[in-house]
Amino acid sequence: MNKTNLNVTFAGNPVTILGNEIKVGDKAPDFTVINEKLESVKLSDFDGKVKVLVVYPSIDTGVCAAQNRKFNVEANSLEDVAVLSISVDLPFAQSRFCGAEGLENIITLSDHKDLDFGEKYGFVIEEFRLLTRGTVIIDKDNTVKYVEYLPEITNEPDYDAALKAVKELI
Repeated sequence: MNKTNLNVTFAGNPVTILGNEIKVGDKAPDFTVINEKLESVKLSDFDGKVKVLVVYPSIDTGVCAAQNRKFNVEANSLEDVAVLSISVDLPFAQSRFCGAEGLENIITLSDHKDLDFGEKYGFVIEEFRLLTRGTVIIDKDNTVKYVEYLPEITNEPDYDAALKAVKELI
């Protein structure tokens, strides 16, 4: 797996990010992850919709939980938009969290099996085999329109910038 040129830290300590760094204007690579029923899900399953990829290390942390809560609230008001919440958590943990929190507007997907998403989009933290935090917005024609890799994993994403990018596409 390639190393990116991203300078990312976790609690102030540098980490190595692996995969192919995605950029605005790129054609969004298709990837395969699994849902709560352990079924394969592809990005192409959401063709014709704007896709918001909410990427994070683990649903069992405060910042990741806040990130998912925020995008769940926003997803309620976005038509023709699929909000895909992606981590390497087991699908059971993702489902448990969403059930406990009442999150019904996001689609949780796990990259734990093959890291297919993480490798194709440059989100794999080599030291932990987790995904780094970020947001990717993809238009209905599968062109990447917005990308944020958080320089410090423990920080929350720029929700306003991401939502502005989404609203410009719908």
